[in-house]
Amino acid sequence: MSQIDFMGLQLKNPIIVAAGPWSRNGEMVRRAFQAGAGAVVTETIVNEVNPDIRPRMAYDGQGVQNIRLYSDMRIEEWEQEIRLAKSEGGVIIASVCAQTPSEIKYLATKMEKIGVDAIELGIASPMGEGVEVIASSPERVYELTKAVADAVEIPVMVKLSQNASNIARNARAAEKAGARGISAIDTIRCIIGVDIDTGKPLLTTYGGYSGGPIRPMGLASVATVAQSVRLPVCGIGGIETGRHALEYMMLGASTVQLGTAILLEGYSAIGRILAELAQWQEKKGIADLAQLRGMALPELKAFDDIALEPKTAKSAGTACRDIACRKCARACLYDAIEKKSDVITIERDRCRGCGLCVSLCPEKLIRLAW
Repeated sequence: MSQIDFMGLQLKNPIIVAAGPWSRNGEMVRRAFQAGAGAVVTETIVNEVNPDIRPRMAYDGQGVQNIRLYSDMRIEEWEQEIRLAKSEGGVIIASVCAQTPSEIKYLATKMEKIGVDAIELGIASPMGEGVEVIASSPERVYELTKAVADAVEIPVMVKLSQNASNIARNARAAEKAGARGISAIDTIRCIIGVDIDTGKPLLTTYGGYSGGPIRPMGLASVATVAQSVRLPVCGIGGIETGRHALEYMMLGASTVQLGTAILLEGYSAIGRILAELAQWQEKKGIADLAQLRGMALPELKAFDDIALEPKTAKSAGTACRDIACRKCARACLYDAIEKKSDVITIERDRCRGCGLCVSLCPEKLIRLAW
């Protein structure tokens, strides 16, 4: 796999470990590098350490709610940890978060002196007041980004969230302020669920939701950012396979970050996803993943620009092997599909061509046609 130039940093591959408890100290950063990561983002570093919160995670079978806020180590302790992590020779990006320009500037300059290779501004936390005060305000994004970009020589990347009302405006504000890259998205503000027997929430505060369920939002955000600024983009959100990483790249990402996949599978997720990417490249004869970057963007159009040509669902004419399955017929809002035994019949005059049946059919026996 060829090297990736990301914000002027030379990464051996496009897989970056996201900020989180899986990168909370030097030894864990080393493990990520040993597993093959192209770069690692430290757990978010703050000036005043917050007490750890327990319990801090819950899994609903699809995604994870996390209420761990920031690193529990003081910035002075990170100097030794970075030295340990650097023994593997990888690219380290320090995630820093603060509420004021002077404080975030202080954190960034300290981490630069410690020896990190880049800074990620973690200003989109879904917990506390971060979303409302910072990530929803392009003016604040500009102010904080500029304070750091003017103070350090290493690249500055700004992490944005879909919790903000207009991610494109925030991306443009970060670009204007001197950011060298954008990462998107941070976790989504959530309550993962309620125990209906006790009437208590599974976790006792709002938290950040991550994993597969937020991937469609991550993909949309990356595409929006890629269409709005000229900065390189790092895609985040529900990347569990090589295919997911490729989807982000085709929508404009240069690199991707893994978090929840590592939480649920361990660092071996890094090697597995890298192997899947390499296998796909070999199969397709693609030497450089940069060739894929943004290739899907020209197909994204404003709704008013879409030519909604009438299409109709058609059966492939092949007998359905699952006699009991009637997913297509049950879901059809227009009563256009009938299934008797293994035969699928579609009434052309009733069908509106919405395509839901195409997505639902496990046998892929239905298609849209003119």
